[in-house]
Amino acid sequence: MRARHVVAVVVCTLAGFVGCSSDPAASSSSGGASSSGAASSSGGPVGTGIEGDVVTYGAPHEGGEFHLGPVDWEETQWHNGCAPGTKYSSAARAAEGQLLAGLWQGIPDVTNYCDACIYVKTAKGKSAVLRVVTYGDTTPNSIDVSPQAFSILDTGEYPRSMTWQFAKCPDTGKMFYEFQTGASEWWTSFWLRNARSPIAKVEVQSPNHADWTPLERSGDGTLNDAKGFGKGAFSLRITTLDGKTMIDKFEWPAAGLAGQTLTSAGNTP
Repeated sequence: MRARHVVAVVVCTLAGFVGCSSDPAASSSSGGASSSGAASSSGGPVGTGIEGDVVTYGAPHEGGEFHLGPVDWEETQWHNGCAPGTKYSSAARAAEGQLLAGLWQGIPDVTNYCDACIYVKTAKGKSAVLRVVTYGDTTPNSIDVSPQAFSILDTGEYPRSMTWQFAKCPDTGKMFYEFQTGASEWWTSFWLRNARSPIAKVEVQSPNHADWTPLERSGDGTLNDAKGFGKGAFSLRITTLDGKTMIDKFEWPAAGLAGQTLTSAGNTP
């Protein structure tokens, strides 16, 4: 896979999830949150299912294979597409774990799934929950994985057939928002890290936006407001793939938004 975008993976066992990391390191601010089960306004929500102990979303993606990327935090061969040029932060790495993978870039709106989780099940019966941190060029519905993930999924078979679908991530703490170093009241951009559920959209209400206004995804997975939030308190509304919502509320940081990490009051429903 070229121009990779990584996925952190968590192993599924009968006893539950194994390999989850602790929640992220200290950040500059925390938000207040509320949540609901309201459906997305842009089409109906995706249905959920249960695969063992794993909550899944939508239909399985079939016909692909898993490959040893390698996908890794240090980007030994490929840049992780959901990261800045300076790589993933230490807080994101700690929250999202060491088992990694990347999606096929042909998935519609693939950048929407930066930092989401997928449930992978091989033809040999091995399984794992992976967190997406990259995407790139591979065969349809195939994924690249880290050495750690490969060691869990691989039994020496070839082809390494598998199916995957979007899934709820294990609980490793609160979500957090990593603002780009150039973010300001005039142009606002951030990565949303460590959400438990796949994200359908993120909206802002702020001094520049009296009504809820959707943010735009860029190729690196950032959520962007070309006009900026404006200076002052703001709220972010997260809608998950199954139509549930939560709202985080923040005061304007004294030092501004540039390079700030703001921590959610919780995580997605």
